[in-house]
Amino acid sequence: MQIPKGKKIYFASDNHLGAPTQEASRPREKKFVAWLDAVKHDAAAIFLLGDLFDFWMEYKKVVPKGFTRTLGKLAEISDSGIPIYYFVGNHDLWMNGYFEEELNIPVYHKPKEFTFNNKTFFIGHGDGLGPHDKGYKRMKKVFTNPFCKWLFRWLHPDLGVRLAQHLSVKNKLISGDEDAKFLGEDNEWLVQYCKRKLEDKHRDYFVFGHRHLPLNIDLNETSKYINLGDWISHYTYAVFDGETMELKTFQA
Repeated sequence: MQIPKGKKIYFASDNHLGAPTQEASRPREKKFVAWLDAVKHDAAAIFLLGDLFDFWMEYKKVVPKGFTRTLGKLAEISDSGIPIYYFVGNHDLWMNGYFEEELNIPVYHKPKEFTFNNKTFFIGHGDGLGPHDKGYKRMKKVFTNPFCKWLFRWLHPDLGVRLAQHLSVKNKLISGDEDAKFLGEDNEWLVQYCKRKLEDKHRDYFVFGHRHLPLNIDLNETSKYINLGDWISHYTYAVFDGETMELKTFQA
């Protein structure tokens, strides 16, 4: 993809709307919608890298209540012709067609590579990658197991959503975010993962969320690891103008 002159590509992640409650997250939702309104004017594309919701579970005929402002704004932007790409996170693993059918937003369950203006981007949420995060990796196998998902869907949505929201807020193992502070490059498992991927193929940018920390780390002279931070404490996002990638903080 060649980015048209004057256009940019935007990246954001980890809003966790609905946490700890719908009411408490409403101001954060309004701020995120304001950001979407601000960037749509020069956006060539928007990438959302997961955990937009603190919990999302699609039954055959039911989706979680709420998030009207966000979903409406995403529909508006998508309908205007601006492509939006969504990567599921560890809190919204159970997406199963709603975004594609209702919003025309493709959904990815694994990291994917893109090329913009001859720059290669390796993009994903970031959960379960690298040599550590073993407790979460075990938990993810349970959450993504087809039989376990089938059993969960037998719970009435009122009960299933309430139970999942409680676990999502209370259980750090589910969140995969036991310690949201920089651990140093040698102990950051996503940094290790990126360096290992570079042994096989060059990429200019590795872009992830999940860690809830805005990070911009040089992996070597030509490759960078970008972590997008979150929309709980930092309100950070990344923007690529066709030549350079920059982390910014949204002020509204």
